[in-house]
Amino acid sequence: MSFAQILPLAFVMIAGPQIITSFFLATSRGWAKTSLAYVGGAAISITAIASVAYLVAAAAKSGTENDHTTNKVIDWVILALILILILRVYVGRKTSEPPKWMSKLREATPKFAFTLGLLLLGIFPTDILTSVTVGLHVARHDDPWWQCLPFVALTLLLLSAPAIGVVLLGKRSQLVLPKIRDWMDTQSWIVSEVVLLFFLGITVNSLVGG
Repeated sequence: MSFAQILPLAFVMIAGPQIITSFFLATSRGWAKTSLAYVGGAAISITAIASVAYLVAAAAKSGTENDHTTNKVIDWVILALILILILRVYVGRKTSEPPKWMSKLREATPKFAFTLGLLLLGIFPTDILTSVTVGLHVARHDDPWWQCLPFVALTLLLLSAPAIGVVLLGKRSQLVLPKIRDWMDTQSWIVSEVVLLFFLGITVNSLVGG
């Protein structure tokens, strides 16, 4: 099943301002509602983009008699997307001043958090490319659409992790979460690159062997 191969890409989805936002919301007033709204917005964006990519690839495969050639084209597209992602993650590895909108997160409303989840996971170039890669990969292997959903679920679980940490740690979360947030802010790009290199290997193997 192809969904097992794409699950690690969930770590690429949340690396950067996406997970940092989750940490800020989890330590803000009304954290439960805002965190839930943020994850809800993200769920819509990720599912929509991956689904569109899946449907386009599936339509391309059904509209041609040469399935082998179509698969190769999709593999090359996926390979190009992965290489672009590797470059983008590396170029963006250096931390900079946080965006101005992050100063609003401690007083964020559920509506603002929902919109932020919708936009960060739906407009951020790295996330768009990753979601498209997931949809193409599942369709390329002739797997049903629902196999995109475990990837979506894991991404949402990772985005929910700071809020879950508040539930489990209680008051200690106010000390622990900022430290984890700072580490993620500086080191998450390394995890992303490892995951992308792993998936690059899978794609190259598909091109060579299939």
